[in-house]
Amino acid sequence: MQKFILLSGAVLGTLSVMIGAFGAHALKSSLVASGRLDVFETAVKYQFYHTLALMLIGILLFKINSSLIAYAGLAMLAGIFIFSGSLYILSITNVGKWGAVTPFGGLFMIVGWVLLFIGLYKNL
Repeated sequence: MQKFILLSGAVLGTLSVMIGAFGAHALKSSLVASGRLDVFETAVKYQFYHTLALMLIGILLFKINSSLIAYAGLAMLAGIFIFSGSLYILSITNVGKWGAVTPFGGLFMIVGWVLLFIGLYKNL
């Protein structure tokens, strides 16, 4: 599980930089025109923050063998895809219905943080 989480973090970190640069350069004018630049930037920020958390979780799993911490990583991974993914789609297509999906991703991120807390509390 550690390897999967760390590799996922490395890939998502790379994609954070690439997607952020793509938005800042190639998509900026269309994002500004649609009023969705801030939505796109939020997606990139949350993806990057939670990618760092994924990396931390992967490293922790080498020291602490905890299914709760492993599930925290999976929840964060799901949260990144659902939260940031829905915001990317919303900002590019300007289809407002995608905003209804975003809170589910946020819920997965919250669950990830709570599982991380419980896993650490039980194992430290």
